[in-house]
Amino acid sequence: MSQENVELVRAWIDAVNRGDIDAALKDAAPDFEFDFSRAVGPRRGVFGLDEMRGFWDYFAGTFESLRIEPHEFIDAGECVIVPWTAHVVGRDGIEVQARTTWTWTIRDGAAERLCMYQEREEALEAAGLSK
Repeated sequence: MSQENVELVRAWIDAVNRGDIDAALKDAAPDFEFDFSRAVGPRRGVFGLDEMRGFWDYFAGTFESLRIEPHEFIDAGECVIVPWTAHVVGRDGIEVQARTTWTWTIRDGAAERLCMYQEREEALEAAGLSK
């Protein structure tokens, strides 16, 4: 696995944990695609780079706080797969933990695609890795 790819993903997670969407997207390719179509809830779909700030404002605005805890970084060639737990506090102080797996596709030092999967196995299968 390219250490540069892992560092790009780590920097994205750190930026999200700081609430800095501009820093999170600084290494996104111009044709970046965010696939949130497997999400549960009203704001799901596939979003381009130009739609990400609006998505982020809506998404982050539903929480008092959001922190991502990555569990591992899995090598899948041009992809980095990261199972994680999101720790969120809602507007009414309700604390929730959500476990998902995210896959970044990185080419030439730029994130081209970010895709959320509900299950780790689903992300591994999509990347052509066996369980």
